[in-house]
Amino acid sequence: MSEKVQPPPGLRAPGRRLWDAITGDYDLDEHELVLLREAARTVDLCDELETDLRRDGATIESPQGKKAHPAAVEVRQQRIALARLMAALRMPAGDESDQVQGRRPQRRVGVRGTYGIRGSVA
Repeated sequence: MSEKVQPPPGLRAPGRRLWDAITGDYDLDEHELVLLREAARTVDLCDELETDLRRDGATIESPQGKKAHPAAVEVRQQRIALARLMAALRMPAGDESDQVQGRRPQRRVGVRGTYGIRGSVA
């Protein structure tokens, strides 16, 4: 492991725990640090939204009746974004005994190509 990478300013405790856990075990390239930075900020945002949900409940009253709390909708979207960021980082999942220490899984899928519009005239 090389030098400790400083976390971005403004991270709260949940994002800082993620940052410290990953940078403590892995040497990341610059593009991976960008992904980790966004993942840590997303963890902080999810924590804030979950605090709102605990305080207000999962539903709210509206003129149309009960509906999902806006924070519930947003936290779902942020969790999807977090899952994608973590997948892009290729952090190992599972038991430590299944993993080689300090090594991340190989990238197994390629970048998707572009899709053309069939039948269009350029």
